[in-house]
Amino acid sequence: MYRKKPLVVFIMGVSGVGKSTIGKLLSDKYNLPYFDGDDYHPESNIKKMSQGISLNDEDRYGWLCTLNELAKDQIKKNSCIIACSALKEKYRDLLSEGIKTNVKWVLLDGSFDKVLNRMKKRRAHYMPVSLLESQFETLEYPIDALKINIESTPKEIVKIINDEIFKKSEFGLIGLGVMGKSLSRNLASKGIIVSIFNRHLHGIEENIAIDFKNEFTELNDALAFDDLGSFVNSIQKPRKIMLMVNAGKTVDVVVDKLLPYLSDDDVIIDGGNSHFKDTRRRIEFLRTKTINFIGSGVSGGEEGALKGPSIMPGGDQIAYKLVQPYLEAIAAKDKNNFPCCAYIGEYGSGHFVKMVHNGIEYAEMQLLAEVYFILKYVGNNPSEIADILEGWKSKANSYLLEITIDILRKKDGKGWLIDDILDKAGNKGTGNWTTVETAKLGIPSTMIASALFARYVSSFKEERIKMDELYNRRVKAFNMDTNDLLEAYELARIVNHHQGFKMLLEASKSYRWELNLSKIARIWTNGCIIRSSLLEELSVVLRETDNILYDQNIRNRINELKLQLDSVVSKSILVEIAIPCFSEAVNFLNGYMNSDSSANLIQAQRDYFGAHTYQKKSDDSGKYYHTKW
Repeated sequence: MYRKKPLVVFIMGVSGVGKSTIGKLLSDKYNLPYFDGDDYHPESNIKKMSQGISLNDEDRYGWLCTLNELAKDQIKKNSCIIACSALKEKYRDLLSEGIKTNVKWVLLDGSFDKVLNRMKKRRAHYMPVSLLESQFETLEYPIDALKINIESTPKEIVKIINDEIFKKSEFGLIGLGVMGKSLSRNLASKGIIVSIFNRHLHGIEENIAIDFKNEFTELNDALAFDDLGSFVNSIQKPRKIMLMVNAGKTVDVVVDKLLPYLSDDDVIIDGGNSHFKDTRRRIEFLRTKTINFIGSGVSGGEEGALKGPSIMPGGDQIAYKLVQPYLEAIAAKDKNNFPCCAYIGEYGSGHFVKMVHNGIEYAEMQLLAEVYFILKYVGNNPSEIADILEGWKSKANSYLLEITIDILRKKDGKGWLIDDILDKAGNKGTGNWTTVETAKLGIPSTMIASALFARYVSSFKEERIKMDELYNRRVKAFNMDTNDLLEAYELARIVNHHQGFKMLLEASKSYRWELNLSKIARIWTNGCIIRSSLLEELSVVLRETDNILYDQNIRNRINELKLQLDSVVSKSILVEIAIPCFSEAVNFLNGYMNSDSSANLIQAQRDYFGAHTYQKKSDDSGKYYHTKW
């Protein structure tokens, strides 16, 4: 037997398929304890069945819970074999509660006539043949089971179970870059037997998977490959294969190479930063091949991938159930110890949510950069700025705040490393995607857009140097109260998150995804780059409203903090400090909180030159007017 991980192998199916026979043979082969689920029925259940009365769900509930406790107790010691009909999905959910990654299902399947003939030959069994038909009607075929036809001999069936369960891995991962390696180690550390694959390029990428496996003790039971066919064949069916490769054409190339080796109901998980429309296209294409595809956002960077990321899977919900135990096992945990992983919705919703996450991240990073620059401008060195930010943790803590403090304290030789880092910010495209999509949806995510354009401005370093020389700018002295800056920062972050969730809400309506904003906020409370105390608060607020600015506590804070935000922005502008995200927070609030706006003039202009029409305040019928100006 290959695996060291304790397993509960449930041999399932209707009465008469030979569950007990196979269970005992497996028990003998591997010297594992065997339990017949029928032996754990209470007397009341046995009496009903002997009278030809079918058990209802209430009858089965206690029995299934007893078997679940039996399984949990057994895997503390060793693997075990349990024979149990487990005809419905909800029964199997009960049986595997709390031990999903330790449970394997074997469905012994046969025609009604074949099973009926078997049952007629049996003696001294309390369940009459008359109940067989109702069992066939009840049976919900599991897509996550090893299905074996009982036409095979018992010896052949045991060999199939041995080859497909005991000798194969549970989960496959393709792509051993930084994130792929960390996720592989994370999976293995949770007791999941994983197959890992990295391509072989002569003289460039050789023995990547094997060398990686040999580097870490937690990967002792992992299977390493650079041959794709061998890799796929090493994984239990239905296979769960996660792609950690570059977004774009690379995903399509890998999928095309995988297809010849895959079987019905296998699941491919794209864990990269793919565009959500590409994910939808891949889902629809692979459905024609009877292959499942999950587009999953994964956030947390190298450390998060290793210790527990936030995971945002989207696609068919049935397919998600196949991979759910594994994704939840490796995800970060929230403050209530629930996994920071949850089914997002259909098609590309998972990657869309990750895209918006990254957009919010852009603005959060830009706000901290602006805070840093203001504090630097008034005369603080990096260590002093770090000390100031350290004091902000009690009110505005976040992962990004924490790493900013660490960055500012890092010395390189005699000075601070931050002072030697070239001020040209890169981007990998997700901020661009978010900005494009928010414009398409008609949602003013102005802070995300401003953060993106701030990076673009930074990239013109040579031109900025020239402009500084040409315009001969001089530093202007000014003071900044650090508490005012903290409160301005708090309010700007509220606006940023409002805009992000507003975009998610509109996308949910437009694409009919039925996104749960509170659930999304919750899975962002740990593991991901934007995790923060604010998101913990918002996960509660969003249970009651889909607009966080309507919440009474948020309203109170806006009223308390708005003056400080106005002050920080006006002071910074007067001394010519670029603060695009702080400025946008003010502009958005000033426009959003005012029932009157200048848009009536714009609409009149549009009607003047383009006859685009307008509506009147004095006419609430919705009628459109045109004027010959």
